[in-house]
Order: sequence, then C-alpha cells, then structure tokens
Amino acid sequence: MDLTWLFDHTTRVVLAGALVLGVVAGALGCFTTLRRQSLVGDALSHAALPGVCIGFLMAGTRELLPLLVGAMAAGAIATLWLLLITRVSKVKEDAALGIVLTVSFGIGAVLLTAIQHRGDAAQAGLDRFLFGQAATLLPQDVLTMTVLGGIVLVALWLVFKELALQTFDPGFAAATGLPTVGMSAALGGLVAVAIAIGLQAVGVILMVSLLIAPAVAARQWTRSLGAMVVLAGAIGGLSGVVGTLASAGAEDTPTGPAIVLVATVAAVVSILFAPRRGVVWRGARRFRERQAWSEPTGRLLAAEGGE
Repeated sequence: MDLTWLFDHTTRVVLAGALVLGVVAGALGCFTTLRRQSLVGDALSHAALPGVCIGFLMAGTRELLPLLVGAMAAGAIATLWLLLITRVSKVKEDAALGIVLTVSFGIGAVLLTAIQHRGDAAQAGLDRFLFGQAATLLPQDVLTMTVLGGIVLVALWLVFKELALQTFDPGFAAATGLPTVGMSAALGGLVAVAIAIGLQAVGVILMVSLLIAPAVAARQWTRSLGAMVVLAGAIGGLSGVVGTLASAGAEDTPTGPAIVLVATVAAVVSILFAPRRGVVWRGARRFRERQAWSEPTGRLLAAEGGE
C-alpha cells in the first residue's frame, strides 16, 4: 500500500492549516451555538466574499494576506450592519440575518463576475474561495493563519468570563454594566477572523459547518463551558487532520468538504451515543425506568389476582 502521500510537502502544509482552522472554528463556534446564533457564522461567511473581491481589486494580487484583510473588514461591517438592523428597527434577528446573508453574497457574486470578465490573469482561481481549495495553501499562508488564529484564541481567553456571562444570563450582564453590544460586536469580529482564515481551505459555502459541527459534538459530552470550548477545538482540529488525510489518500476528493463531513460525522455520533445526552443513552435509560416501574406493578397485579 502506497503511503508516500503522507510525507508529501503539500500534505503537511494542508494538515497544519486545517489543524489551525479546526481548533479556532471549533472554539469560537461554542459561543454562537449556545447563543442560538449559528446562522451568524453563515451570514458572516457569505459577507466575506465581497471583502475578498475588494481586497483583490485593491491589491491586484491573489496573495492571501490582502484577501484576508478584505474578508475581515467585510465581516466586521456585516456584524455592525446586523447589530444596527436589530437594534434600531423592529426586524427580528432571523430576518436580519437573511438580509445580511443574501445582500452580501449578491454583492460578492456581482464583484466576482466583474473580476472574472476583466481578462486579468491575476484573478485566476479567485472563485475557489466559494468552496475552498486547501491544496493551494502555501507555508506563508499557514503562517498567516496561525498568527491570526493565535490572536483570536488569546482574545477569546481574555474575554472568556464576560462572554460566558452574556451567553448564559444576558439580562444580568447588562445590569452589571457589561457593554453587551460591544461584546456582541467583538464576538462577531472574532468569528469574522476565523471565517477569513478558513476561506481558502473550506470556502464561503461550507465554513459555517465547521463553526457549528464541532461545537454541537462537544456540547453532548460536557456540562462545563470551558471544557466544551477545549473539546470543540480538539474535535475541530481532529476533523481537519482526518479530513485532510482522507482527501490526500482518496483521489479526486476535495479537502474542504472532506473536513466538513468528518466534523458532521463527529456531531452525529455524539448526538446519538454521548452519555447522558445521547439519543441512544436516553432511550436506554427510559427503557430501564419503564422496566423498573412495570416489575412492581406486575407483582402487585399477580398478588391481587391470587387473592
């Protein structure tokens, strides 16, 4: 069996990038999932597309850093736009998310089409940010992802207590003087950075799955937020590694979808088999409880019948 692909330089680079992306996305996804704002990641990932296009137009190159800067700026603007819509109007959050998602993606699609019709060779492959192409990652790209991902994790650690308080008791957080709007904007900014570093590996369309699936999986196994964040980061990182290896070992299998599928499998297995919260575990517990109640009842009826 030929395993030389395991030691290929490109595979090692993609492995490192997928590991960083999975850890960062998994950790951040815990907060959006617990806040029931999972679609925020979807809206921000779609909002990143026009940012990528504008970054390319301004820099005139497909180098990752200017594209990431454009994606992060677009994500920050989309976050502020979302907060503005929900705060100053009567539009509900789900409708606001739909507005931000569709309008942002529409603008990005128009810009991408315009760029592709320019006849500029530098734009070749720019549409790969829709679904990602991890094989095009370079060592300097992974370094950029690692630095930005490290900044996100450090920032998350610094505001962990405040985010936890706002997540579980927003009313009390506001009463204590915590700037809830600012914290929501900060979380949105961190999610925007995480989405930006994952665009080349996973793409705009699938990035939201990597934010949700590891967090959903981790939620089934723990009751502590801190443990959930660590476990979700580990599941996300492992999904990145396993998905990359599966893609490298199977011909014509794209890396981004493989990573997302692995994370989804982890979520499904956790939902089914996790102790205490798993569907199978709860079903078995209910069965045992029914058995425990039925046995005394059966003995009582038998005794009454004997009389």
